[in-house]
Amino acid sequence: MRVHSSATTASRIAVAAEREQQPGLGTLQAALGVIAFSLTFPATAWGLEGFGPWSLVAVRSVLAAVIAGSALLALHVPLPARRHWSGLAVVAAGVVLGFPLLTTLALETSTTAHAAVVVGLLPLTTALLSALRVGTRPSRTFWAAALAGAAAVLAFTVQQSGGALSRADLYLFAALLVCAAGYTEGGRLARVMPGWHVIGWALVLCLPLTVPGAAFALAQEPVRLTAHSVTGLLWVAAGSQFLGLVVWYRGMAAVGIPKASQLQLAQPLLTLVWSVLLLGEHLPVAAPLTAVAVLVCIAVTQRARG
Repeated sequence: MRVHSSATTASRIAVAAEREQQPGLGTLQAALGVIAFSLTFPATAWGLEGFGPWSLVAVRSVLAAVIAGSALLALHVPLPARRHWSGLAVVAAGVVLGFPLLTTLALETSTTAHAAVVVGLLPLTTALLSALRVGTRPSRTFWAAALAGAAAVLAFTVQQSGGALSRADLYLFAALLVCAAGYTEGGRLARVMPGWHVIGWALVLCLPLTVPGAAFALAQEPVRLTAHSVTGLLWVAAGSQFLGLVVWYRGMAAVGIPKASQLQLAQPLLTLVWSVLLLGEHLPVAAPLTAVAVLVCIAVTQRARG
């Protein structure tokens, strides 16, 4: 009983330290998470050069869980309280399994640039779910800027797709919902436990599904190990699935879910840059205009009361 009490006290101290950090540091951490996430689609495209979609998603989750589990074990982190496991299950379903799988399936037929702008609606989706789940009440200025940013992203998407929705778009819109739910629940849990514990335990929670899933998928889908496929796999596992989420949840705990989520309005534009530099994709003419509109909206949301 004393051990559990000490562990709980240590966890509360760690959370308090995260929440007492300067808002600027929290914003920086959330921004680092966005940068990590912006590389996810190009890395996934690289990974698909050598792995099937199911293999890539399952193996990335297993590798990320090994990293997270090793850190949890090495630091003697106690199991979360029973009341937190339902929230961790939502995080696991949304950001460990749902979003990676749905976006990977979409990227089989969609370019990373197109996928990036569709997922640009994620900040607004996250803010809406946060208002419903956590009870946050951002100001009208915040909502106006968030809606304007989402409208800019949506207009860009429609202009690029010619107004038609493909099966890839349906995958991406479904990914928005499950990821926003995972972000919202993860941000809520990051208020009561260190942010990296949230994603760490969510990854470990998925091991009973991802380990047999990886074994089965690898047996069914062809594997071709290349520099691109291995690099892509390692990045989505270590960078996107673990380290990026660690700093992301810490940032959300410090500055709040709504404000942190709006930093992701810059993610589609960053992904566009990576898609050109790493994949040689063509940069749409409308991208610079969208970038200006999005960055203005980010500045407004960060100053508005959230």
